Amino acid sequence: MYAGVDLGATNVRAVAADADGTILGRDRRATPSGPTGIAVTEAVLDALRGACAEAGIRPREVRAAGIASFGPFDLAAGAIEHPANLPDHIDTVPLVGPVENLFDTDRVYLHNDTTAGVIGERFYSDRNPDDMAYLTVSSGIGAGVCVDGNVLAGWDGNAGEVGHMTLDPDGEMRCGCGKDGHWEAYCSGNNIPRYAEQLYADASVDTALPVGAAEFTAADVFAHADEDAFADHVADQLAHWNAMGVANLVHAYAPLVVYVGGAVALSNPERLLDPVRERLPEMVMTNVPELRLTTLGDEVVVRGALASAMTAGTGDRARLRQ
Repeated sequence: MYAGVDLGATNVRAVAADADGTILGRDRRATPSGPTGIAVTEAVLDALRGACAEAGIRPREVRAAGIASFGPFDLAAGAIEHPANLPDHIDTVPLVGPVENLFDTDRVYLHNDTTAGVIGERFYSDRNPDDMAYLTVSSGIGAGVCVDGNVLAGWDGNAGEVGHMTLDPDGEMRCGCGKDGHWEAYCSGNNIPRYAEQLYADASVDTALPVGAAEFTAADVFAHADEDAFADHVADQLAHWNAMGVANLVHAYAPLVVYVGGAVALSNPERLLDPVRERLPEMVMTNVPELRLTTLGDEVVVRGALASAMTAGTGDRARLRQ
């Protein structure tokens, strides 16, 4: 038996599966906002217990587990340190040690959520490619990368933070991390409304978009595209930045295929991916990869965590059952 868990800022998802990867049990619950990191740890453990209970197994029957989470990480401690997606009063969220104790195994693999995404895409892909990437465009932007069959994690587990690549040297938009000009500052779900407001201040045109309203979201921009000239302008600018970001990803890691997921991409696949596909040949000097929507939907991360457990953290099916 194997288990995987996806710790997000909003929800915790867990699955339990047999040796063939067939999911037998699931659990989903809200991510607590405190009062301490231990409360978040307990939610992870409870979700894993719930998935095991639905699968009809005891936690001690689980041979290995994968954990996918937001960061940043302290890999040596097996914990999240000062998580950006939780309230400031939460400084540490222990993960690896408590999960090892729950399952009585030392085969617990901790990954950034996008790294788990690329592990999942690699494992479930028809070709099990050695050179690929998984890009998420959601409340934030990040990527998991596999190069020459090696899933890149970085010495501290924080490789793949491509959303914090500087795309705009003028830095007109400030990222949630406090730095200027980052990809995420323009194109993440959280920041698209802010960017639209900036463009609106410069354009001073009529628009049906609820610019400046508290309920203004990224979904409004895509919903009004093709019907509203200003919404089209915003979408075109987003496509420019997204294509530039993907081109940087391609030049850095040379993937043959880039799978794209995350709430913004899953909700607007054609409007997000097609304009990037059109622009990439003009921006990339090397091989232009295939750009595909994730085949695993909104379960790509938790299924990647499960695939990590089954393949010793690699997603390589040759490692299955080793």
